[in-house]
Amino acid sequence: LETSPDLRPPSPDRRGAGGEVFFLKPDDTKMYTDILIPEKFLNNAKTGQKVFAEIVLWNDPRKAPEGKIIKVLGKPGDNDIEMRAIAMEKGFNAELPNKVEEEARKIKQNGIKESDYAGRRDFRKILTFTIDPSDAKDFDDAISFREINSEPLPNPSPLVTNGEGRRGGANPEKLFEIGIHIADVSHYVKVDSALDVEARERGTSVYLVDRTIPMLPEILSNDLCSLVPHKDRLTMSAVFILDKNTKVKSEWFGRTVIHSKKRFTYEEAENSIKKSGALHKELFILNNLAKKMTKERFAQGAISLDQEEVKFVLDEKGTPIKVIKKERGDSNRLIEEFMLLANKKVAEVLSPKKGRKTNDENVSIYRVHDLPSKEKMEDLAFFLRSLGHKISLSNGIIPTHEINKLLSSLAGRNEEDTVQRAIVRSMAKAIYSTKNIGHYGLAFEHYTHFTSPIRRYPDIVVHRLLSGYLQGRKIKKERLLEFEKIALAASEQEKRASDAERASIKYKQVEYMSRHLGKNFEGIISGITEWGMYVEEIETKCEGLVRMRDMNDDFYILNEKKLELVGQKKKKKYRFGDRVKIKVRAVDLERKTIDYVLV
Repeated sequence: LETSPDLRPPSPDRRGAGGEVFFLKPDDTKMYTDILIPEKFLNNAKTGQKVFAEIVLWNDPRKAPEGKIIKVLGKPGDNDIEMRAIAMEKGFNAELPNKVEEEARKIKQNGIKESDYAGRRDFRKILTFTIDPSDAKDFDDAISFREINSEPLPNPSPLVTNGEGRRGGANPEKLFEIGIHIADVSHYVKVDSALDVEARERGTSVYLVDRTIPMLPEILSNDLCSLVPHKDRLTMSAVFILDKNTKVKSEWFGRTVIHSKKRFTYEEAENSIKKSGALHKELFILNNLAKKMTKERFAQGAISLDQEEVKFVLDEKGTPIKVIKKERGDSNRLIEEFMLLANKKVAEVLSPKKGRKTNDENVSIYRVHDLPSKEKMEDLAFFLRSLGHKISLSNGIIPTHEINKLLSSLAGRNEEDTVQRAIVRSMAKAIYSTKNIGHYGLAFEHYTHFTSPIRRYPDIVVHRLLSGYLQGRKIKKERLLEFEKIALAASEQEKRASDAERASIKYKQVEYMSRHLGKNFEGIISGITEWGMYVEEIETKCEGLVRMRDMNDDFYILNEKKLELVGQKKKKKYRFGDRVKIKVRAVDLERKTIDYVLV
């Protein structure tokens, strides 16, 4: 918040009762003008404070819009205030309404009653465990595992609940019973309850650098619904019998009760897979199955995109003291593959069956990913060719096997991560929809989100639909619009949450570099423009701009065809993917930008 400039006083009709006017400088750089705040709309805010405001009048684009302050946040630069501001700007309030918290407290007080076990398949004696990040508290999913011997499989349920396993003939085939158990949130969150309405509006939990803004109250998300170890938990499960080649011999879906024996971090599970440790044999088998499933997906046309991510080590004030790359190992991919399997199979169950002649449908909310546009594919092909890669188009689209081949050839090279980002930008965005068009990136004909109901509202809806289907209930076509509205809203909220997460990461990266002004780093050129080149620092992935005006050793011109800057006298070239030495020249926390200069 700033006072009105003396040289440009507002007209009398735009002043407040006291005559003084303030201007609000938006954090969002897409907002090209300041916002005029009359004194009557100041809400006790002081000059220099960070505030949350809304526009109330803008009838002339040549003039600043008029706004009013909704909430005073506090001093800019304070970690808590900056993170709250990012969340609020994207439409997420950190506080839940009192009636929602109260409803959750009553549910928690009731706990799990004996009647809640009725009609559930009992997995409490079957080996079950979770694998999650070290700082996770909301455990959506668990996996159960046991080896069984083959025998004629009953239909529809292949499960045995006494934990004894099966006995086959003289040379039985080794089979694996794998259960994907998901927190049964819909058991607690009833349709149109205060919890349900709030979760529907939020759509998703938001994961900022230093905090989670949960979709559900923490006494549910981190406690009663969370699949914590050594406690009974109610779950919705997809259980499969797989052979050694990952062929699904039989499947079962339904409500269950589990008792997790072990909570693994990804690092602990990785160690158990590769060396030794708790459940080494079981994790080793699951990992081998997951690798075969991954190979099969890619053979079917799935795209392999493993983008690097960073995480921050913060001090007690929330200041970043270290930035490190997140490691993705076999344990991450193991969980990913079995969650994909569950999501895919649930979508298949809920999809309308061919040949059915009825006015009823198995309506569902699908996770769909459309084909990329030919225009974006042509732009991507031009970009990749400018880097020297041979790229061909088939019906206007780069075949997925060519994309995977390219990414494999770039593994470990300077431009790997930035090429991956360019490929992602060229793709359509995955969204929620009641119209199933398949999932291009995963190469699945049917796909949904079933495995994270603690943090995603569409998953809660899918749980309800699956439960209804298993009980023989049909969804009338007339309700299709209702579910499509939920899908559209969830897609929009997901985008807002993703934007908030990226903004919090960018803020912390800029804040980190503000403590390293004048220091030298190594970086990779991640973008070439007519005003300079973007460089991403290698270890922290902090991207900044080397401005053309600061490249004073020569006069550089952009060669758009080759994506390079060329010095007119010395002929030195800077190309996308080149490694360069940089110094931190300046940072702007308000605009979340970093300026580098070449060393």
